[in-house]
Amino acid sequence: MPTLAPPVQDERHALREFLAYHQSAFVAVAYGLTDEQARSTPSVSSLSIGGLIKHIIGVQKSWMQRVAAAPNEPPADDRPFEERAQEYQEQYLMRPDETLAEILDALVAQNAESLRVLETADLDTAVPVPRDAPWFPDDVEAWSVRWVLQHMIAELARHAGHADIIRESIDGATMYELVAAAEGMAPQPWLTPWRPKG
Repeated sequence: MPTLAPPVQDERHALREFLAYHQSAFVAVAYGLTDEQARSTPSVSSLSIGGLIKHIIGVQKSWMQRVAAAPNEPPADDRPFEERAQEYQEQYLMRPDETLAEILDALVAQNAESLRVLETADLDTAVPVPRDAPWFPDDVEAWSVRWVLQHMIAELARHAGHADIIRESIDGATMYELVAAAEGMAPQPWLTPWRPKG
């Protein structure tokens, strides 16, 4: 859970390290939260830390299924549209019966699977553009695996920023102090690891 991605050797290594770096942000931002805090929506947004993490799991899962199946389509989801739409909406909510520990376990597992797919995929393989949602372009037939991985990095980075603001709204904690606490770093003149208040 570094504060910067490490130096990289080539394109695949860069994709891997930057994806892993942004994946780790969600572990850091949740560090030390209770289930109630992870479920809370303290900013003007309706998003919570728990809900964002669930969304990141779902986003990675769906895109990595597409990469793994490329150049073919992934297996069709034959469930009714309403059921699929409900599942998508629930990605943004941490339900009362869910715990942060369970969600983080699922995140760690999905992160590992995403990195596994990245390490074995041909970066030039065509990934068909999904046709089951209105936000995908209808004038593009396919993206490369390379494009999908760059998109995944951008998506995680954007949502990590959302998560940072939500966490700071909960208890004032910021990324560097959370990373320092999660890593067990000793206090430095320029950085004090996060500790619960009170």
